[in-house]
Amino acid sequence: MASRSFILWLHGLGDSGPANEPIKTFFTSPQLPNTRWSFPSAPPQPVTCNRGYVMRSWFDVPEMPIKANSLMDESSLLKAVQNVHSVIDKELAAGVDPKNVFICGLSQGGALTLASVLLYPKTLGGGVVLSGWVPFNSNTSLIQEITPEAKRTPILWSHGMVDMTVLFEAGQAGPLFLQRAGVNCEFKAYPDLGHSIINEEFQHMESWIISRLQSSA
Repeated sequence: MASRSFILWLHGLGDSGPANEPIKTFFTSPQLPNTRWSFPSAPPQPVTCNRGYVMRSWFDVPEMPIKANSLMDESSLLKAVQNVHSVIDKELAAGVDPKNVFICGLSQGGALTLASVLLYPKTLGGGVVLSGWVPFNSNTSLIQEITPEAKRTPILWSHGMVDMTVLFEAGQAGPLFLQRAGVNCEFKAYPDLGHSIINEEFQHMESWIISRLQSSA
C-alpha cells in the first residue's frame, strides 16, 4: 500500500480555501487513495495593488499586473512562508514522509508555493506553481538561505501565454531564477490560456505528483 501523502493547495488573491475544494475532484487516480488535502484561506489584509482594499491575501502585492521585474514585499511574504512551514511541520510530525508532501498554488498561491518550498529545510515531494511568479526581488539575499535539501525539491510550473494578470514574462522568469538557484523545474506553457486553470493542467499535475510519490518501505 502506498504511504499517506499530503497536498496543500494555496488559493489566489481574494479567493478562499473552501471555494477551491472542488479542485480535488479532478484528481481521480486510484494511486492517490491515502492523500489528505488541505485548503486553507489567506487572512484578510489591505493589498497595495488594490489601493489598500482589504481582501484575502497571503502577502502584500505592490503592483498588478505582475511583470518579470515587479517589486516584491519580501517581509510580508516571509510571514506567510512561516505559516505554510508550520502546516508542513504538523504533517511530518504526524508521520508523513516529507517526499510525499506537495505544495500547490494558483497565482499568488503559486508565488507562495515557490517561496515555501525553496525556504523549507527538507526535500519535499514537489511544488506546483500555476500562473504564479517569483516573489523575491532581483537583488534578494534569500537565495543564500535555500538549503541543499530544498534544492532537491522539484518544481512544476504551468503558465498561460496570454495571461494579462501575471504576465507570461513573469512566468518565464521562474525557470531562469530556479536554474540560478540550482533547482530542477519543468515549465509548461499553454498557448491560449489566460489567468485561469484548465483540466489539462490538472491532469498533468496529477501524473507529475503520482510519479514522485514514495511507496511505503
